Amino acid sequence: MKFTLQAKDRQSKARAGAIETAHGTIETPIFMPVGTAGTVKAVHQHELVRDIGAQIILGNTYHLYLRPGLDILNRAGGLHRFNGWDKPILTDSGGYQVYSLTEVRKIKEEGVTFRSHIDGSKHLFTPENVVDTQRIIGADIVMAFDECTPYPCDYQYAKRSLDMTHRWLKRCCDRFDHTQPLYGYEQTLFPIVQGSVYRDLRERSAETIAAFGRDGNAIGGLSVGEPAEEMYAMTEVVCNILPAEKPRYLMGVGTPVNILENIALGIDLFDCVMPTRNARNGMLFTRQGIINIKNKKWEADFSPIDAESDLLADRVYSKAYLRHLIRSQEILGAQIATLHNLHFYLWLVGEARKHILAGDFREWKNKMVAQLDERL
Repeated sequence: MKFTLQAKDRQSKARAGAIETAHGTIETPIFMPVGTAGTVKAVHQHELVRDIGAQIILGNTYHLYLRPGLDILNRAGGLHRFNGWDKPILTDSGGYQVYSLTEVRKIKEEGVTFRSHIDGSKHLFTPENVVDTQRIIGADIVMAFDECTPYPCDYQYAKRSLDMTHRWLKRCCDRFDHTQPLYGYEQTLFPIVQGSVYRDLRERSAETIAAFGRDGNAIGGLSVGEPAEEMYAMTEVVCNILPAEKPRYLMGVGTPVNILENIALGIDLFDCVMPTRNARNGMLFTRQGIINIKNKKWEADFSPIDAESDLLADRVYSKAYLRHLIRSQEILGAQIATLHNLHFYLWLVGEARKHILAGDFREWKNKMVAQLDERL
């Protein structure tokens, strides 16, 4: 993997760059649609490319490990061949999913034992077998195994967890460096900064992660319930330490405003289930603000979903029709809303990149932030 820094904003820490992988180049800043179980819900691969403009998607190690399972993925030749996506893929390590299984997992130095949410069967994730699993999945960018601490989190617990995450990272790197990719192309490993919302822990973690000298770095444990101001403060602390010549990935973030504010702090990659999950529940993100399409005010609004958009579905279908579909729980409603939200997120990061290159990002960002949270 190769990262080229192409431009920096003069009035913020925003940057534009390009990440070259075996499956193509990613222009940053970028948003990665989440394809948890090998699919971005309600969207075909050709729609991801042509309508949404996705350059990279995310898969989840925990879910793919359980279903379809490693044997099927290996026999298919990896996730790219299994799901027909020929652009870059990033996999998270499953650490966040294990964190969310509070009632059915146990964390030890060896790794994490947990019970499947599907059938209750017992499994063990270790730093070593999580790397092996991501080798089999075949993602271009793979994540180190970490513990994602909750919010709020006791300082002493956060400190013990951080120390273990760093020990696990050493084991992940050793395993990664002593194994080979399986499908004829290179993969790269990103460590993950943790430390909850404690400045000293975040600083120590960022310094430790940077010292490993990997090709890129991730920031985890944010967007787990903490106030946005805490997220921004921790992101700024970490970005001031992580090397500028390597891409920075803020995991699981977030709203359109979160994304713009974190781009301004120096983040390059984002992912979040919000645009797809909220779409299925009738929430649309637009450049003027947020629409709850279930509200009665849209019942007889026959104007296009978004007349300013270049997405065909936004111009062909009306707000009234989409409201009808969502309220009737028609599958097409989820598809249209998902296309809209993902297209908007990719439009947003694409515009951010244009304004970074043009040198007026901060002014544009401040104007957009004032609009994006408005309830229409």
